[in-house]
Order: sequence, then structure tokens, then C-alpha cells
Amino acid sequence: MTTGLKAHVDDLSKHERFEFLHHDITEPLALKVDRIFNLACPASPPFYQADPIKTTLTSVLGVRNMLELALQNDARLFHASTSEVYGDPLEHPQKETYHGNVNTMGPRSCYDEGKRCAETLLHDYHRIRGADIRVARIFNTYGPGMRPDDGRVVSNFVIQALAGEDLTVYGDGSYTRSFCYVDDLIDGFVAMMEHENDYPVPVNLGNPGEFSIGQLAELVIEATGSNSKIVNLPNVPDDPRVRCPDISRARETFGWEPRVRLQEGLGPTIEYFRRFSAG
Repeated sequence: MTTGLKAHVDDLSKHERFEFLHHDITEPLALKVDRIFNLACPASPPFYQADPIKTTLTSVLGVRNMLELALQNDARLFHASTSEVYGDPLEHPQKETYHGNVNTMGPRSCYDEGKRCAETLLHDYHRIRGADIRVARIFNTYGPGMRPDDGRVVSNFVIQALAGEDLTVYGDGSYTRSFCYVDDLIDGFVAMMEHENDYPVPVNLGNPGEFSIGQLAELVIEATGSNSKIVNLPNVPDDPRVRCPDISRARETFGWEPRVRLQEGLGPTIEYFRRFSAG
């Protein structure tokens, strides 16, 4: 529960087949399972940088423990990797064949390199021990359910706009991201997990619609009806200049592509934060 909200567990507990087990993924686990979705690891820079050693161990030891659990049960393992494995990319848009441009000793390295090492373990377990794996490289995702203090750009902007505060843009606003609505992303998870043919290679999951951070700020101000202004601050270290997925592999192999445009997904996201702030 490093970054999870207890309210989400409370909602799920209404389902009679749901069981919540509080466990640290860096420790081995014995369960009877047939499918594993490994989503463990903070994904927001403020959270994963707060304890960088634990972040790296969560990715590396955690995936090792989930691989062992999968082998013990002859189960399929879905692993949430990240577009951060591409670092500050020199290829654009990013294909899965691109090996990345990552700083191994920067403030983001605990997350980037932890996820890269996790992918190495996954593919070695598949190659040597026959583990049944699915690896998704997830690009920027947003939607209802995010924490208000998440620290990522969509939640930051929405919270600031609803409060009538200035929207803080790091740099000149020209850096780009591609924002995938959460429902689309989950559809991608399911499509990959249920694909019966062996498919161990990584797959980009994200929305190829690319927006500058400045454009996102303007969209949030318009969608919230806020009078907020945009304020530019210095860039943060190792912040990638561009980020956009090539989703050809996901489209051709799993028949998946996102359907929700950013302008459409911002509405329910903003309403969620309105309700959240209202208590």
C-alpha cells in the first residue's frame, strides 16, 4: 500500500470472490493461482524517488518472486513494465525494438533500471525455464482513481486548476507525452493476458496521440473552466523530452488500440477529482 488507496480495496471487497492479502512483493509468496498481474511498484516520480533502493528491489526481487510463483503453479504472468525503459529516447516514436537511452545513475534510474532489469529476468525465465509471460510497456496513463498527490502531470494540473492555482509547467512546455485513458489500458492488459499463443516479447500499450505539456495545461484549464494561469519552472533532471508509442505490435497481434481521446477522458477524470476534493 505504498501508493494505493484503501478506498479502492474497500470497493473491491464488495465482490464475494475478492480477497485482499497485505504482502511485500520483495518477499517470497506461496499461493494457488492461474493468472498473475504484476503491477507492483510506484510509478510516480515523487513516490519512487522517496525510497529509490526499495523501488529497485520491488522491481527486481518482486518480479523474481512472481516468476517463481508462476512456475510453481504453471500460471501465466503479466508484467507491467514501462515506457521509461526507453529513457530520453533518440528514436521517435518508440518501437519495442529500440534499446533506449537511460541514465543509470540519475534520480529516475531506480525506476527505469529496475524495470529494465525486471524485463531481463522475465525473458531469461522464459528462455531457460519456460515461464509463460506477457510484458507490457505502459505509457502515460490517467483517469478516475488517481491519487490527488500522485505527482504526475494530469493529476497535478487538474488539482491546481480546480483550486484556481497556477499550473506549473516544468520547462517551456514543449516536452511531449502521450496520454492513455485507464479503461483503454485495462482492455490492453486483458487482450495480452488472454492471448493463447506464446508471446514473450514486450508490447507498447499507450495512446499514440501526442501532446505537448503546454497543450495539456491549456486543455485542463478549458475543461475545468478555471481562471488559472500557466507558470514555467526549470526542467527536472532526466525528464524525457518526447514520449510516444508505436503500437503496431499491439494492434496487429492483439487487435488492441485506444479509443478514448484525451479531450474525452479528461471529463470523467476531472469529475472524479471534484468529488474527491468534496469529500
